[in-house]
Amino acid sequence: MGQQFQYDDSGNTFFYFLTSFVGLIVIPATYYLWPRDQNAEQLRLKSLRRVHGRCLWYRLRLIKSQQSIIPLLKKAALLFGWAVFLFLAYKVSKLDREYQEYNPYEVLNLDPGASMTEIKKQYRLLSLKYHPDKGGDEATFMKISKAYSALTDEESRRNWETYGNPDGPRATSFGIALPAWIVDQKNSMLVLLVYGLAFMVILPVVVGTWWYRSIRYSGDQILINTTQLFMHFMYKTPNMNMKRLTMVLTAAFEFDPRSNKEATIRPTDNIEVPQLIRELGNINVKKKEPPFCYPYSLKARVLLLSHLARMEVSEDIEEDRRFVVRKSPALLQEMVNVGCQLTMMANSRGGFHAPRLISIENCMKLSQMVVQGLQETKSPLLQLPHFEEEHLRYCISKKYKVRSIQDLVSLKDSDRRSMLRFLGEEKYDEVMGVLGSFPHITMDTKLQVLDDEDSNNITAGSIVTVTVTLTRKRMAEVFEKEQDPQCTGEEQPAEEVGDASKAKTKVWQNKNKGPKKAAKSKKKKLIKKKPVVQQTKAEKQKQANGNVAGNEATPTLKEDEDNASDRGSESDEAEASKDTPSERDEESDKQSDTEVDEMAADDEEEWKALQQSIQRRDRALLETKSKITHPVYSLYFPEEKQEWWWLYIADRKDQTLVSMPYHVCTLKDSEEVELKFPAPSKTGNYQYSVILRSDSYLGLDQIKPLKLEVLEAKQVLDNHPQWDIPETEEEEEDQEDSDGIEESEDEEEDND
Repeated sequence: MGQQFQYDDSGNTFFYFLTSFVGLIVIPATYYLWPRDQNAEQLRLKSLRRVHGRCLWYRLRLIKSQQSIIPLLKKAALLFGWAVFLFLAYKVSKLDREYQEYNPYEVLNLDPGASMTEIKKQYRLLSLKYHPDKGGDEATFMKISKAYSALTDEESRRNWETYGNPDGPRATSFGIALPAWIVDQKNSMLVLLVYGLAFMVILPVVVGTWWYRSIRYSGDQILINTTQLFMHFMYKTPNMNMKRLTMVLTAAFEFDPRSNKEATIRPTDNIEVPQLIRELGNINVKKKEPPFCYPYSLKARVLLLSHLARMEVSEDIEEDRRFVVRKSPALLQEMVNVGCQLTMMANSRGGFHAPRLISIENCMKLSQMVVQGLQETKSPLLQLPHFEEEHLRYCISKKYKVRSIQDLVSLKDSDRRSMLRFLGEEKYDEVMGVLGSFPHITMDTKLQVLDDEDSNNITAGSIVTVTVTLTRKRMAEVFEKEQDPQCTGEEQPAEEVGDASKAKTKVWQNKNKGPKKAAKSKKKKLIKKKPVVQQTKAEKQKQANGNVAGNEATPTLKEDEDNASDRGSESDEAEASKDTPSERDEESDKQSDTEVDEMAADDEEEWKALQQSIQRRDRALLETKSKITHPVYSLYFPEEKQEWWWLYIADRKDQTLVSMPYHVCTLKDSEEVELKFPAPSKTGNYQYSVILRSDSYLGLDQIKPLKLEVLEAKQVLDNHPQWDIPETEEEEEDQEDSDGIEESEDEEEDND
């Protein structure tokens, strides 16, 4: 028995191969490439029209959706692929089965296990019907004869049971699902040429091109050369102002046509770029420092500055300006990352200067300026529609003094309408609709030291964790709260007065018990007035620093001191009235039990907090939240931008970063972020700031103070009880034996 390889002469098996190959391509391509529902996109754009209708990106998106034929071409290609796949599947379903198991019972139309009499009878009937002499089919008669011999002849039956064929073993046949003309000698050169072209030219070129392009970019799709350029200049210039930062940004290799094919140099640049330079004024054109003097860098700088100045340019150069503006936010994020890396290197190694905090914050501020198309000195109110430079004089007047978005929001509706009367009713409603879509972020912070016995105390060198909870709401909700009388703060003072009166009545009730007290309690009251005076001094100091909470707490602190002194005198009298020491022991046992219960409750709370922190980390690792948050209102940005934020801790006095900026890209409703940093090595009080900065809006940044009281680190105990290993019984017996021997020796000496 041998082996035999056969190519497909009839082409049947080749159809199986071709159907499987086409199916493996068409099914995944349909899932990933089929255009999404255009109606859903149109409905989304329609819902955004009221607020974002004037934005550049919105108008460009509408034009692109109307003119683009790419979705139609994708659908046509995929439908053609499905048509081919269905045709091949239909062709395969009509093919005859060539390879099937030989069954003599099936040939004779008998049930398996039929008796010999039934076999002979059926053979006789079929022979009369299909015998060639009777006009039957010779091939069918040969099959019938073969099946009859397989069931009646002992040797044939044995061969059929063993090998599946009455004639005995045959050569094993392997079919190849390729047509026979491929191995035909006439077509050998053509087949060899196709194989060589596919595997020796096309495949290496495709893989090499992909590899060459991939190694040029970082994980954030920024050119490696650009990252190195940013690192060089941020190391060279730790304190980088906005003008220098703009030059470094526009020197990125993304704007160089030799490194990026999307960047273009037009023949008209020699005319239009110098004209823009004259209109912009001083932009350091004569600076010969490379790469700032290169043509691509100069053009990108001029285009970016013209965007910040909201200048109108020609259509050709407008397309190039949109490309520069579209790339800038991602490049500025890379600059922030580079600044953080240099800061970490400076903190760990030392020996060189880390970038100043102002340099990193300028990167964040420039991102806001680019998205909104505003210069550094311009008012944040110009982010709103229909606001021009000449309108700002109405806002900054002595009557209203509105200079920021928060000032405009905090105005009463009547004053706001009066101030913006130059807009008209329709434009005013549009401005309020846009202002209502702006984000309003509330930031709550919690300071603790995780994985420590005492998580509330910060010791020198410990890892401090600041859990920041961000909650996003729309500015429209702030307006609704102002209009709702129940949400206003006018009723709060009345409630505070009521609480104070209640507290005073309680104090007076306690003071009525004065005659029952001993003279010792009066002395204790006089002694305890000193801390109250110290507290009032501290409160005066807090009031000088602008701390309102300290002033509100003054009367309650005094009353608490009086209550505590009263309770202390009463407890002294109660202790003096106790005669027997057993009662005192019971009292001390109760106090110790309550202390143990309180410690157990604190430990349980710390354990729950630790478990929640671990669960948050696990969820953050496993969950992949969408980076689609809320579209940014930007009048001059060329593509849809999502609201993202930077969150970090800084020492504004020393101008240094305390924790690395965390890029919050998933803040849709609420987000919880953990910022970690090592506590200072020296004990004392430190004043830090938790800072939240938008990468898209001007004037919506938040700074919250963070006070740290660093204590001295606990010393490691060398003689801890857990290290005292008790002696075994054998050691104790050996010790007793040795003591007995020493005593016997002493007795013998005495006898001598």
